[in-house]
Amino acid sequence: MTHHTTQSPQFFLTAPSPCPYIDGQFERKVFTHLVGDKAPEMNDLLTQGGFRRSQNIAYRPACETCRACVSVRILVNEFKPTKNMKRVTQHNSDLVGAMHDAEPSTEQYSLFRKYLDARHRKGGMSDMTVLDYAMMVEDTHVNTKIIEYRRRGPDSFITGHGHGELIAVALSDQMADGLSMVYSYFDPEMDERSLGTFMILDHIARARAAGLPHVYLGYWVNGSRKMNYKVRFTPQEHLGSKGWERYAHEAV
Repeated sequence: MTHHTTQSPQFFLTAPSPCPYIDGQFERKVFTHLVGDKAPEMNDLLTQGGFRRSQNIAYRPACETCRACVSVRILVNEFKPTKNMKRVTQHNSDLVGAMHDAEPSTEQYSLFRKYLDARHRKGGMSDMTVLDYAMMVEDTHVNTKIIEYRRRGPDSFITGHGHGELIAVALSDQMADGLSMVYSYFDPEMDERSLGTFMILDHIARARAAGLPHVYLGYWVNGSRKMNYKVRFTPQEHLGSKGWERYAHEAV
């Protein structure tokens, strides 16, 4: 049995593999295990240092010739939605998100599979089974939550729960200085709702209500179309060689 010490974590380096974002590049990652009583504290420190969490692993890019992946966090207290974002919020005003402990369900997996099959058929997660999905949700030693989005019910303002079919899901970590969006997915047949944008806006609202200054969005890759949405949520900070620095970008 392998023993992992939380006081002095061991870091490992993956072998090179083709980059999923930039053609012709190869990626490597440095990673460590997030286990034990100190895992939440370690997750906070590593996330602030540019790491991401996947199950009980914290990782960050360690590519030899490329620094395109940049950690992004939104400055919650200064954030102001654009006109388009206000329209997205209004369009989804019939939805309510219920937050609870990270527990998987068959309903979640059905929506997850529908999303993958429509949006990421050739991606690295495309062959995930229901057991793989359960591990993605449950295998955590930090304060992880699931937010399920459904249409508002008559008792939504009492219970905080919607009713009807599951429309979108976010898996997120609650940290000392913010919320970290680990993974999110939604009904691909509801493109007109811009549910990805709506869930980020909802996380900003939740962080602000909880007095948390940041929402962590993971990595932005300049030049990758699938990542462009992340820099629309301003003001935000990017992690560089001098630490977290404000990023100048005109939101639309």
